[in-house]
Amino acid sequence: MTTAQELPDILSQDFAADPYSAYRVLREQAPLVYHEATRSWLISRYEDVERAFRDPVFTSDNYDWQVEPVHGRTIVQMSGREHSVRRALVAPAFRGSTLESKFLPVIERNARDLIDRFRHTGRAELVSQFASHFPINVIVDMLGLDKSDHEKFHRWYTSVIEFLSNLAGDPEVAANGRRMHEEFSAYMIPIIRHRRENLGDDLLSTLCRAEIDGTQMSDEDIKSFCSLLLAAGGETTDKAIAAIFRNLLEHPDQLAAVRADRSLVARAFAETLRYTPPVHMIMRQTAADVELSGGVVPAGATVTCLIGAANRDGTRYDRPDEFDIFREDLSTTRAFSAAANHLSFALGRHFCVGALLAKAEVEVGVGQLLDAMPDVRLVEGFRAGERGVFTRGPAELWVEFTPVG
Repeated sequence: MTTAQELPDILSQDFAADPYSAYRVLREQAPLVYHEATRSWLISRYEDVERAFRDPVFTSDNYDWQVEPVHGRTIVQMSGREHSVRRALVAPAFRGSTLESKFLPVIERNARDLIDRFRHTGRAELVSQFASHFPINVIVDMLGLDKSDHEKFHRWYTSVIEFLSNLAGDPEVAANGRRMHEEFSAYMIPIIRHRRENLGDDLLSTLCRAEIDGTQMSDEDIKSFCSLLLAAGGETTDKAIAAIFRNLLEHPDQLAAVRADRSLVARAFAETLRYTPPVHMIMRQTAADVELSGGVVPAGATVTCLIGAANRDGTRYDRPDEFDIFREDLSTTRAFSAAANHLSFALGRHFCVGALLAKAEVEVGVGQLLDAMPDVRLVEGFRAGERGVFTRGPAELWVEFTPVG
């Protein structure tokens, strides 16, 4: 077991500037290390993070203090029958015929509306003009909420992500997150109650009418799930779309391949999830002593799973620090299911319920952007960097293109 003094600090500016070099040091020298500032054990090797997501000895009890203050009680905190029933109530809306027939047109319309604002300009900043708005607009539209309240939703979701990313424990960030939770509850609960009496064809109505063995979701359940959906769905898809374009623009041969064969968008998404994941850290809590690479984590401890490190583990992937949509050690057919062989959607019972929604959004969004910008390229002199620690993605992505007539 190792202490953190001589190792990279996940709260340092150096780490924020380049976490991937730090991840390599942690994997090789300290696969298990206690981080005093976050009061958690850091794990960085693929086999350990995979186990933390699959083995029931790693619980999500940490979400009681990490997630509940800003979302309320959600399915990510639940276990056993409570979790399986709640998951079964919401999951059908995010897969199969429901996703295909009911929500795919919503995704396509929202992508087109955003792209129409810049498709004739020949220049765009893809983060602020597309990626940061697209998934929020889609979710708000799916829920049947008022899109004129977009700025409210964006402010709520940003505050939630800041709360979850508050590894240093800034009290002002924590207080703002709790305040936003109260505002969101005051906004959503009356809408949910009204929708129960006036059911429609939207996702909120679907959640209101869902029932399994006599169990329905309460108003609080639905509000908490909507909060989780906005934050988790918005943040991951936002950063994924920007990262896909950044990765492809920096690898022109792979961009050309995707442009010629749009079925490769799924490969580009899967490889981006591995290479530059939107979420770099997920926490778990141990129910008993657990032996991992480098030592034993005591019962009741918080474990920070470094997804960004595990996804570049050389014992799991060939050439882990290279972006390659054609790599043979990453299965695209499994990448958006609980059998995925990357770790960016977690695994096991808490695998991301919205993974197929994210895939649909990415495929539509990337496809429509490539249609509008067939010769897209980075603006000359612009270098696309990344920003963030808990979640991470391009801060800006300036591109230019020849407008399509």
